[in-house]
Amino acid sequence: MKLVSWNVNGIRSVHRKGKFLSFIEAHQPDVFCVQETKAWPEQLDEDLLSEHGYHVVWAQAEKKGYSGVATFSKTAPDSAEVGLGIEAFDREGRVVITRYGTLTVLNGYFPNGQRDHARLPYKTDFYRALLKWGQAERAAGQEVVICGDWNTAHHEIDLKNWKSNRKTSGFTEPERALITEFCDAGWHDVFRRLNPELGDVYTWWSNRVGVRDRNVGWRIDYHFVSDELWERVDDAKIHCGQMGSDHCPIELTLT
Repeated sequence: MKLVSWNVNGIRSVHRKGKFLSFIEAHQPDVFCVQETKAWPEQLDEDLLSEHGYHVVWAQAEKKGYSGVATFSKTAPDSAEVGLGIEAFDREGRVVITRYGTLTVLNGYFPNGQRDHARLPYKTDFYRALLKWGQAERAAGQEVVICGDWNTAHHEIDLKNWKSNRKTSGFTEPERALITEFCDAGWHDVFRRLNPELGDVYTWWSNRVGVRDRNVGWRIDYHFVSDELWERVDDAKIHCGQMGSDHCPIELTLT
């Protein structure tokens, strides 16, 4: 089972560039989690709504052109939920939950703490609400994947210029500690566990000229799996060469 996650930074934009449906056609993910769609379904043409043949669950922000996630799947999920049931997060369209038998996939667009760190409390609350949800899902007997744009680089190896970014939102100690809370609770960053010493592999690059060409990036997109699911993990990839967004897709394969 192939699960792919991609912050597309505007689904209409990446589609106009010819990168979205061509990626689906080339890689054929079983579950494709997309973040930062920046669109309501009624703003999209049929080629993005249904002509690709995937079942889609959309979560949209109240504000048009902002946030939003969507989960595409070859097979319709057994059940689907939009949001966590917490208004402060759900109004921003940050979560879609789909279930396929005993497998639960949460597609999340985690908040950005902002340059002045003004949204760090909101980001902290989101992380902890998601961890609480994930633990409850595990207690109910589900194997769980939490994927998406986590908006935090966990370790020094996960960004190019870590020394100069220690006070930058996305790499502050409080934000990194939020990911550590998941690890301590029995969750695994799949790519890093499989590749503990592999550096210079990133999922996001600034749009400033030449930054991506020089590979000055951050790894902030993850597949985290619950401990119960680890034995089914087969492989993890980062599609660094895939263009169309300031992020690139990440891939998880389960047996």
